[in-house]
Formats: sequence, structure tokens, C-alpha cells
Amino acid sequence: MVTWDEFTNIATNCRKCRLCETRTNVVIGMGNKNADLMFVGEAPGYYEDMEGLPFVGRAGQLLDKMLSAINLDRERVYIANIIKCRPPDNRDPDAAEQEACLPYLKCQILLIKPKIICCLGRISAKRIIGENFRITADRGVWHERKGYSLIATYHPSALLRDEDKKRPAWEDFKNIKRRYEELTNDGR
Repeated sequence: MVTWDEFTNIATNCRKCRLCETRTNVVIGMGNKNADLMFVGEAPGYYEDMEGLPFVGRAGQLLDKMLSAINLDRERVYIANIIKCRPPDNRDPDAAEQEACLPYLKCQILLIKPKIICCLGRISAKRIIGENFRITADRGVWHERKGYSLIATYHPSALLRDEDKKRPAWEDFKNIKRRYEELTNDGR
């Protein structure tokens, strides 16, 4: 197993797919490296690429509000993406890009050892929970795999586009908080 420093060095210098040619920064992740709860989105956007941090744009601001509503914050969770480099024009990452980056996410999960992994959006859910996952039909349902409690909810950017998704996402976050408290004995 590699250390965080070794992992960061390897990921930062990655050239396994063509996204390395257009990136400004590799967006590895941020938060508590011993977190019990990990959030995984799909890929960095423009602001994330500029700053080298995940979820710092409008979707990130909404994620921060959602975390605050369940008495959590970025210092208590870990936030990452499937893909570590921004796809041009914020397009969905293609299968080859996802395959190239997936070992990095797996390494992060092994280093962090979270109890809960929350997939933010369909791409993350399809990669982590299962390829037949449908975000509208299957979100909010718990899956247990390899010692992890897995759940998916809408990506915050989807909530910014469609107000009707906010209520179900809020229910998912309350569900995540309940499981978090059960698994960590954290009654805050």
C-alpha cells in the first residue's frame, strides 16, 4: 500500500489518458483523510480545475449547505471524484477516462477506509454501485459491499438545474446522516 504522499505524487503526474493534456490541475480530493463518510462525484468542473479542489463551484456551495444541514462539513468528510482531471466543456467522462482514473479512487478508498460512500450522480453510482444503476429510480437505497455502506443521490449540479430533485436529495441526506450516526456513534 502506498502512502498519501506517494499517492498524491503518482496521481499528480498521471498521463494515462488524454485529459492530462488539457488540465490545469489534478483534482485529487479534500477533507478528512480518516473520514467515515466519503462523497464521490464524477469529474472536476472549470472552477475545480482552476483551484485543484473538488466541488468549489456552485454545486460545491450547494453541497456545503447540504452537509451543514445534517451537521457535517468538509473537515469531517472526504470529497473526491471518479475522474481527477476536467473533461473539456464539462462533458461526461468517457469509459476510457473512467478506467484510467478508477485505480486512483480505489487507492483513496483504501487509504481513507470510510464506512459510508455516497455517490453523487449517475456516473459515480454506475461505477461504484453497479453499471445498471439508474439515479432517478435507485437513489436513496443502501447497498452493502466489501464492508462499505453505499448509497447514491443526485449530484448537486442536477439540483441546481431541477428544483424538483431537491426534496428527494434532502431525504437522502437525512438517511445518510442516520446511517452515519449508527455506524460512528456520533449523535451530534
